[in-house]
Amino acid sequence: MTVKPSKYEDRISRVIAYMYDHMDEDIDLNTLAEVACMSPYHWHRVYSAVQGETIAVTVRRLRLHRAAGFLAHTSMPIEEIAERSGYTNSQSFTRVFHSIYGLPPAQYRKNGSHTKFQTPRREGTDAMYDITIKTMPAQTAATVEHTGSYMAIGQAFDTLFGQLGARGMITPDLRMIGIYYDDPGSVPEDELRSRAGILVAGDTDIEAPLEQADIPGGPCAVLTHKGPYADMRAAYEWLYGEWLLQSGKEPADQPVYEVYLNNPRDTAPNDLLTEIYLPLKAA
Repeated sequence: MTVKPSKYEDRISRVIAYMYDHMDEDIDLNTLAEVACMSPYHWHRVYSAVQGETIAVTVRRLRLHRAAGFLAHTSMPIEEIAERSGYTNSQSFTRVFHSIYGLPPAQYRKNGSHTKFQTPRREGTDAMYDITIKTMPAQTAATVEHTGSYMAIGQAFDTLFGQLGARGMITPDLRMIGIYYDDPGSVPEDELRSRAGILVAGDTDIEAPLEQADIPGGPCAVLTHKGPYADMRAAYEWLYGEWLLQSGKEPADQPVYEVYLNNPRDTAPNDLLTEIYLPLKAA
């Protein structure tokens, strides 16, 4: 019997959810096959074909991404971060983290790219960063909804790519977008609303469980960020706390969104390029 693509979409979504829910535990490949209701022999091959990477690579990528966030935004001891990332000792963790992020954990915490925007307010600060004003057309995205920490939106993106891969819709020209509806400084983390998506033509037929999101056109301040996603909180703080205050611009009543110019699955964290779009009121 031929299994419909939707069956594979459901299986991949279940496995991705399981991985995120058990990040602090030993993620056994055979257990993931059981979650997918397939034999390990076949499931690992299906997952790699659809997602473009092995399960082991996915787990390592997600854990190191989370570890970078811990280093950038918390005082959690490196030994604890190493343990929560699946390493039995900090030396092994340091070696792997250094190979991916270009700095050992202690130096990354002190000098990583998240520190770039942590500068005292002064005249001319905006000239140091790549800020442009663009007039954007209205856009449409096929999306997966996410509720919770913005740092965990990767789960929605993995689900999205599982849906697209099972339908044969992954192409080299895909443009990934993240839409963020709430202020993490005023909304509890577990209630933050966002969407992971890809930009599509306005007449695209978007089928469930994907949902359409419409992005209004208009002027936007665009900050180009280079580096790990875990470092972007500091960029937002600078954009709102420094640039916006000095710019004389007013933000529009629309959510901020991000366009991802390359893919974390085949791009080193330090080379990731993200455009942050802050919608502005028309002059």
